[in-house]
Amino acid sequence: AVVSTQSTGVPGKIQHILCTGNLCLRETHDYLKNIASDVHIVRGDFDSNTSYPEQKVVTVGQFKIGIIHGHQVVPWGDHDAIATIRRQLDVDVMISGHTHKLEAYEKEGKFYINPGSVTGAYSPLERDPVPAFILMDIQANSLVTYVYSLTNEEMEVKKIEFKKSVPDREE
Repeated sequence: AVVSTQSTGVPGKIQHILCTGNLCLRETHDYLKNIASDVHIVRGDFDSNTSYPEQKVVTVGQFKIGIIHGHQVVPWGDHDAIATIRRQLDVDVMISGHTHKLEAYEKEGKFYINPGSVTGAYSPLERDPVPAFILMDIQANSLVTYVYSLTNEEMEVKKIEFKKSVPDREE
């Protein structure tokens, strides 16, 4: 699963790619590097490249974003288990994959994303996986998520907004 982010305000220019792993081929890694120079990849359960970390924290603008593949989550895709990892990483946004089930939701003031599978690959947890990916536009304390999915050969786009709470300043 791939999440692309824009953060510099340059329209149409992808600044970062955050990938939840299972690239499997060097060519896929090289392809992502052609799209954006700042590519962050974590190791999936089918990746043989041991240089990819199991988890990663990336800061984009005001947001700390945690990335894991998701095979470490027991049971797979469990929201409470993912929230525990998010707290351990101390991040505002938690991106996980593995289940190939597209999800984007807010819980307890934090944002969670599972970008699904860009190819719609089979998963034992998802009977009919839908090809999907996510683009995020980050500006100040605002994160706008565009969820792209292919359903019945039609591209659907949903927009989800998340605002990071800003602590009150003491006067």
